[in-house]
Amino acid sequence: MDRRKALKNIGLATGFMVATPSMISLLQGCKSGSEKWVPAFLNTDEEVFVNNFVDILLPKTEGLPGASDLNVTQFLDTFMKEVLAPEEQKLFRGTLSEMISELKGEAKDLNEKTPDDFKSIIDKYMLVKGEIDEERKANPRPPYNEANAISGNFVYTKPTKNEALNHLKWLTISAYRWNEQIGENVMPYDPIPATYECGDLQELTGGKAWSI
Repeated sequence: MDRRKALKNIGLATGFMVATPSMISLLQGCKSGSEKWVPAFLNTDEEVFVNNFVDILLPKTEGLPGASDLNVTQFLDTFMKEVLAPEEQKLFRGTLSEMISELKGEAKDLNEKTPDDFKSIIDKYMLVKGEIDEERKANPRPPYNEANAISGNFVYTKPTKNEALNHLKWLTISAYRWNEQIGENVMPYDPIPATYECGDLQELTGGKAWSI
């Protein structure tokens, strides 16, 4: 099994991102340095789009850093390059490109767009529970084939705009929660847990989930 499949298999479980050592190592590699960061996967417009997306989702507030402050965009870039299969990369990029083209319009540079412009297109395509994804309804996924899934011979389908944005959302929240600064200084943290506490989360931790 190659590294890409290994990362995916141990990092994903029942629809959730699992904080395995390999996934954490991807995140820890996204450190700020003296040299300007150069994306390994995202192109210029994609980087601008993703960077705005993560900060709209998790903006900087008093006492809390924004997602871009914690290099979440770097993690997403690394994840897409290291974990997504080449066909997945191509299909995901195609969907991202459609949203970027619509957002960009007649502008020469995506940086000319305001935060409200980015919020507008995200609100347009990121559906809430109960809303129907018309793109997926018009193009249903092929039937799930368990044999192909086990062997790794998946039939990849192009994600809808809603699916692409929700995947970015899911990865962004996971990366933010795993960040050392958030895990140790914001969330309840016990490096050597010795007791089992059972009770109301609001009373035990002020409503905060425990750090991994």
